[in-house]
Amino acid sequence: MRRALALTLLLVAGCSGSQPQPANNTTAATGLEAAAIEAGVIPDPSNTDITGLYSRDTDRVCIVPTATAYRIGVFVDYGDNQNCGGSGTVTRVGEKLQVEFDGGAGCSFEARFEGDRIVFPGRLPDGCQKLCARRASMAALDVSRLSESVSEASTLRDAKGKLLCSSGG
Repeated sequence: MRRALALTLLLVAGCSGSQPQPANNTTAATGLEAAAIEAGVIPDPSNTDITGLYSRDTDRVCIVPTATAYRIGVFVDYGDNQNCGGSGTVTRVGEKLQVEFDGGAGCSFEARFEGDRIVFPGRLPDGCQKLCARRASMAALDVSRLSESVSEASTLRDAKGKLLCSSGG
């Protein structure tokens, strides 16, 4: 009960008037989001590692660290041989993820990292469609973290059984 009251007070405080903005507010949370982060209700994206296995329904994303950046793999399965699968690199600046897929000439875009969630834009470059079969798409992919384990993330495979986040690619 005390925690609920404290959260309610934080939420009300987040909605009451303007608060001073930090000098560097490019990725800093403000208002309601800042209060929720401070209360521990949601994770702070700026202090959270992106490594892990993410999922929603039949959509999967793996991210593992490499010597220079991170390796990303994506598998989207609509069933009936309609799927997308690919590997590439991802670099992070605050809440922004710069994703670039191998073999998908022209498949480079900016996604969002929201603490324990990754969201792809609703419109992707045409080159990304080369990673998909038939009418499948990776546009607007929205996945939540299942695990922070590198070993679990490294086991993600595409429809042909290829490891998407292994060190060998």
